[in-house]
Amino acid sequence: MVDDLERLGFDSLWFPERINSPQLDPIVAMGYVAGRSERLKFGPAVSVVPGRNPVLMAKMLASLDVVSGGRCLPAFGLGIANTAEHQAFMVDRRDRAPWIEEAMPLMRRLWTEDDVDHAGERFGIRGANVLPKPVQDPFEVWLGGAAPSELRRTGRLADGWLASFTTPAHVADGIPVIEEAAAGAGRAIDAGHYGVLIPYLPGPGEGEIPEVLQQVVATRKPDADPHDVVAVSDERIGQLVKEYLDAGASKFVLFPFGEPGDWTAELERLAEAVLPLQT
Repeated sequence: MVDDLERLGFDSLWFPERINSPQLDPIVAMGYVAGRSERLKFGPAVSVVPGRNPVLMAKMLASLDVVSGGRCLPAFGLGIANTAEHQAFMVDRRDRAPWIEEAMPLMRRLWTEDDVDHAGERFGIRGANVLPKPVQDPFEVWLGGAAPSELRRTGRLADGWLASFTTPAHVADGIPVIEEAAAGAGRAIDAGHYGVLIPYLPGPGEGEIPEVLQQVVATRKPDADPHDVVAVSDERIGQLVKEYLDAGASKFVLFPFGEPGDWTAELERLAEAVLPLQT
């Protein structure tokens, strides 16, 4: 797959983080991509921060950026609304937001400073050095999430927003919330740093949205039409991309719901359908 993505001209490969599912661990998978490819960028979509040691997390991501020559694209989140997933990370639901609020600024310091001291509610370190530093400077971090509090956090702490299982209307409504929070914190988000993960049904032709996927959409966006969230055909992928562009997003991650029978054929078909939309 990595060889095909690079050969066909795709920009990046992204890995969701789920404990209770067959997806690969993002850090391990990104290490494989770094070694296998020369141009392909990679990132987690998204990496769960609550429950993790931010010093070790900063070290792993910096190392990935170094060995890949600056191709690592960190994206963080609180984790999906699933009890089993929350329990796996051993962080109470109420403590997830405070955890990431303290961890993100600390990781940024570790990527840019030496001999870092920090005394917080959850983490305490003295004289910590994360070496080598990331190749990218700045080493930008995006956040996922859709709740108003998550959008405001993106504006205050992140460099971009990676929305998922959402609608063009929600993206259009969410960007001003992020921009207002960024301005209130004395910063700004690059207009090109708004992205969307688009779930789609793999294979040629038009498919029916499975009931389980409709339930996921209903949980995340109860008022949304699933067809405004899930692309049921290559043509619909193109339509959704254009609608998201109009809403203010410009980066897109395609997430196949299901395993294609032939990844090479799947990627070649997608390349023909969606890569001409790149600007």
